[in-house]
Amino acid sequence: MRYRKFGNTGLFVSELCLGTMTFGGGGGGIWDNIGQLQQADADKLVGRSLDAGINFIDTADVYADGQSEIITGQALKNLKVPRENVVVATKILGEAGTKSVNSRGASRFHIIDGVKASLKRLQLDHVDLYQIHGFDPATPIEETLRALDTLVQHGHVRYIGVSNWAAWQIMKALGISERLGLARFESLQAYYTIAGRDLERELVPLLQSENVGLMVWSPLAGGLLSGKFTREGGKEEGSRRSKFDFPPVNVDRAYDCIDAMRRMAEAKNVSVAQIALAWLLLQKVVTSVIVGAKRIEQLDDNIAATNVRLSEDELAALDEVSQLPAEYPGWMLTRQGEYRRNQLKEAAGE
Repeated sequence: MRYRKFGNTGLFVSELCLGTMTFGGGGGGIWDNIGQLQQADADKLVGRSLDAGINFIDTADVYADGQSEIITGQALKNLKVPRENVVVATKILGEAGTKSVNSRGASRFHIIDGVKASLKRLQLDHVDLYQIHGFDPATPIEETLRALDTLVQHGHVRYIGVSNWAAWQIMKALGISERLGLARFESLQAYYTIAGRDLERELVPLLQSENVGLMVWSPLAGGLLSGKFTREGGKEEGSRRSKFDFPPVNVDRAYDCIDAMRRMAEAKNVSVAQIALAWLLLQKVVTSVIVGAKRIEQLDDNIAATNVRLSEDELAALDEVSQLPAEYPGWMLTRQGEYRRNQLKEAAGE
């Protein structure tokens, strides 16, 4: 297991992060389709992750209406994990627990109440990373940042991050934080796979420019890239993707990627999922890839991806089959900047 610097901080996190969205469930709705793991099984997954060197765990207050946080916190307690050995991340935006007109969003009201509730469920005195789970159009970004900065100053939160925001929204937030001297977003949690490279259009350049970390959610596109789904209609029984068609993907491009990865997987005697994860781990912008599992075998397969190596030729083949179609202004920026980029390469002796 390798460890990577987290955004513009001195914190180091494992290249894989254990996602706990499969913890809890059983109460009906979306969470039953994602996972219904209870305490004993969750303890096993957390224990196996820690043994493999994973020091990063991600949850959210809305997962199974708070049950994921409860189970995650209890697992750390049951396993007697030293607090300094694990980086715990959670998120806030939607409704969890008590429902009211102000029980969602990114307002100061909801954030201050929300972190107290999350800490209680997790049985912790602080979380290492507190993330805004999505964009709230009703709350000024400055209000959100001031509330988060208060939590940092009071020691309830170590670092702050964001999930599922657009590039302009993140850049605006970073500007506000710099102008007002507030804690800034150190990470983005976003969807990114070899079959869904949309992130590369605007967000990747932003993250690289501003030194913001990237946590990848759904790295197998909801199980589509596991290798168990085929163009002819074959699918993995019990898979989340067979019941819950999310996240959306360009299906033809996805199956082209799967076909290419299957050939590589067979040659290396590994799973297609490991190839998909290995590709992500080789992307320079990626800080940590969030892996969720329902079974120990599934988790072990994901962890094994850290040992898969892809050659330059293999990476080039995967890049070709997964390439995004050019969009404006990207194709114009590429065209107009070509001469100056070549000058930079010549000056660097490349």
